[in-house]
Amino acid sequence: MDRAETSARIAALIEPFNKKGIEVADATRFTDDLEFDSLTVMDFVAAIEDEFDIIISMNQQAEIENFGQLVDAVVKLKG
Repeated sequence: MDRAETSARIAALIEPFNKKGIEVADATRFTDDLEFDSLTVMDFVAAIEDEFDIIISMNQQAEIENFGQLVDAVVKLKG
């Protein structure tokens, strides 16, 4: 799976969590731009893990601040 396909799948997963309809780009930050709280982040991460059949460790989650970083992390985890 390439980066563009991964990005599109993650963008689709964001939609139910994107209450303000913010346009999502690589630089879009989850807590600042999308205003995700900690519970929303946990629900969103669970959706990503289920969709891609991966585990994102707590350490990795702490390093992911924006959409582009998440896409890169998923691509790397999928190998």
